[in-house]
Amino acid sequence: MGKITGFMEYDRKVEQYQPVEKRTKHYKEFTIPLKEKELKEQGARCMDCGIPFCHSGCPLGNLIPDFNDAVYRGKWEQAAGILHATNNFPEFTGRLCPAPCEEACVLGINEDPVSIENIEKNIVETAFNKGWIKPQPPTTRTGKRVAIVGSGPAGLAAAQQLNRAGHQVTVFERDELPGGLLRYGIPDFKMEKQIIDRRLEVLEAEGIAFKCGVHVGQDIPASELVQDFDAIVLCGGATVRRGLPIKGAELNGVVQAMDFLTQNNRRVGGLTEFEKELIAKDKDVIVIGGGDTGSDCIGTSFRQGARSVVNFEIMPKATTERPENQPWPFWPMRLRTSSSHKEGAERVFSISTKEFVGDAEGNLKGLITVEVSWEKQEGKRPVLKEVPGTEKEWKCEMALLALGFTGSEMTIADQLGLETDPRTNIKASAANYKTNIPGVFVAGDQRRGQSLIVWAISEGRQAAYHVDSYLMGSSKLPLKGEGDLPRI
Repeated sequence: MGKITGFMEYDRKVEQYQPVEKRTKHYKEFTIPLKEKELKEQGARCMDCGIPFCHSGCPLGNLIPDFNDAVYRGKWEQAAGILHATNNFPEFTGRLCPAPCEEACVLGINEDPVSIENIEKNIVETAFNKGWIKPQPPTTRTGKRVAIVGSGPAGLAAAQQLNRAGHQVTVFERDELPGGLLRYGIPDFKMEKQIIDRRLEVLEAEGIAFKCGVHVGQDIPASELVQDFDAIVLCGGATVRRGLPIKGAELNGVVQAMDFLTQNNRRVGGLTEFEKELIAKDKDVIVIGGGDTGSDCIGTSFRQGARSVVNFEIMPKATTERPENQPWPFWPMRLRTSSSHKEGAERVFSISTKEFVGDAEGNLKGLITVEVSWEKQEGKRPVLKEVPGTEKEWKCEMALLALGFTGSEMTIADQLGLETDPRTNIKASAANYKTNIPGVFVAGDQRRGQSLIVWAISEGRQAAYHVDSYLMGSSKLPLKGEGDLPRI
């Protein structure tokens, strides 16, 4: 695939960023695209490796060597067809996915891997710019009605696949616009919301109906969907945030990261009035949590005009190289530095927050931490130990809790009598995505727990196959790695 000697001739190259002093003045995407010649060269780096382990690294089973080869040869429309055969929304994954495919790339054993994610993004952007992505409604309808609850990537993928099978699909979304965390959790500087809107126009033109501002389980009982639809797919995500139950957690200024990010996204989208303003301007901000959500809080805080931003991580600082116990092609827990980290945040590892400190009016003014270590125990999980004599007080007027999610909300599960696991994920096997209630399926984070966008799309696609089989006795929809008809 690609140029036989390409991986020896060309170095890895990805998009560069606008300077920090420029990009932190706005909320738009700030990457500088590669030229077409450079993209073709990056496609040429894809080796004729015999066994493309990138396939196993990608939860969608994307046909990566095939679209890399098409890019190298300048066949962009063909590349778009190959990409969309397994991925409904490469414009999302091409911006937001951590690219497990690249960690599994054979070239990555001893060189920089192929820049798969960036190639993917440029394929779909070229396809939109050239007008190749057009609505393709089904030619016939089955007469079956399917309800999708939740319009994040899992819900949208399930909706498009089931609509392609000819079913009449209605997507219920409790927020004012579709997109889920894509719209209300991901900052615009990582993905501008017109990227979502242009895809939604395609989905609506294909016949999918969206009912926004409808909270299933509150505005309408879940039982009403069971009565009105032939099948239901729950894609509500894992939205219960993890708190930090320590002294002072109730202080004004201790804020859940998703509340902070969601409000800012709405503000960027044009809303100006909120019951309680969550603004980092002129404040010393500490972000507690070292994942992607924490990184998003850092970039947003700088754009709001924070005086300083510090990022706490309870785990020790990882190495930049692949750990010995996580060999290729597995996903390595290595140190990852985001564009937001590079905007001026101080990162502190092996640290635990013990107490939030407030003033007489109940406002946060600081917090107390202690350094920690992780003691290994043979055959058991490491044990967290505080390091004596390392307590420290930090000045802080806003603490953002980016500690992940503990599971899904229970309202619909309780109303329908759905079985859940100890983390409140709704029980359903990956073999068929069926819950214990006939006709009710679940996919995405609401089934597997907090995970990646690429897994959400994969789950939505897989669930659609099993819903279609349930309704029709069999399905022509593709399973992972099989690919759909080459359509865009």
